[in-house]
Amino acid sequence: MGNKVKAYISIVFSMAFFAFSYVWFKIANQAYRPLTIVFFRLATSIVVLSLFLYLTKRFEKIRKEDRIYFFFIALFEPFLYFIFESHGLTLVSSTVASVLIATIPVFTAIGALVFFREKLNRLNYVGVIISFTGILIFIVTGESNLSFDIRGIILMLCAVLCATGYSLILRRLANNYRPVYIVNVQNIIGFILFLPVFLLSEGRYIPDMVFDPEAALAVAQLAIFASCGAFILFGYTVRIIGVTRANLFANIIPVLTAVFAYYSIGEIITIEKFTGIIIMITGLYIAQIRFSYRKKLKEVYKN
Repeated sequence: MGNKVKAYISIVFSMAFFAFSYVWFKIANQAYRPLTIVFFRLATSIVVLSLFLYLTKRFEKIRKEDRIYFFFIALFEPFLYFIFESHGLTLVSSTVASVLIATIPVFTAIGALVFFREKLNRLNYVGVIISFTGILIFIVTGESNLSFDIRGIILMLCAVLCATGYSLILRRLANNYRPVYIVNVQNIIGFILFLPVFLLSEGRYIPDMVFDPEAALAVAQLAIFASCGAFILFGYTVRIIGVTRANLFANIIPVLTAVFAYYSIGEIITIEKFTGIIIMITGLYIAQIRFSYRKKLKEVYKN
């Protein structure tokens, strides 16, 4: 199996874990406060990844020139991203949240073009537009219980900008460090940044916490599959196919979230939304085509 095939399989699983995370958060939020969820999510992921790195002897030495990048990658995600996302998710439905997150490819494509000159061909940009159009159709058509508050929309858009910054910095680090090591370091730094915020805002509620098996399981799933698995697989994919193409797969998050939410917490999927799904998948396929469309046309005319 080629590296590109592995990369595409990895990114699909990564986005699936991200998609499910919105529903797991909703379940956990029924018993625990937003920042409490983030606190235990990060703590669990650090223990899991540190143990793995210790047993496999895969700890690495961070180059001096890369320390600032590790700090900012952690600042953007998980620290700021989780703060914006956790509060935003309390004000919008899981499906609406995932649709807003699906705008990440647009911002990332712009950022990669500006900072790294990482270009897509014209056909790819058409695919991005088509895919995003499908997402818009997905959210605005049909009847559903997709609830939102304008404050939640703003918070989720701030999370989108943080995710974009994270992706752009990850592009620099992905070729020099193993994805699992990058994720562990970003979670450790993020946890240190997050700890005083958590203690000041929600620390006083810890003594009154009651163990809830379903919510605790959701937090564990967030830690293992979202904070560990999703980021590791995403980092691996960025190394192989680049940050812009990897982020384009964020457009499948709303579809996966909606399906998962339908079966787990009853959010409704209408027939009309499948039109948006088909359009989104078509655009995603077009956006991944690597050949130059103009060059291909010249070859056809020559023959």
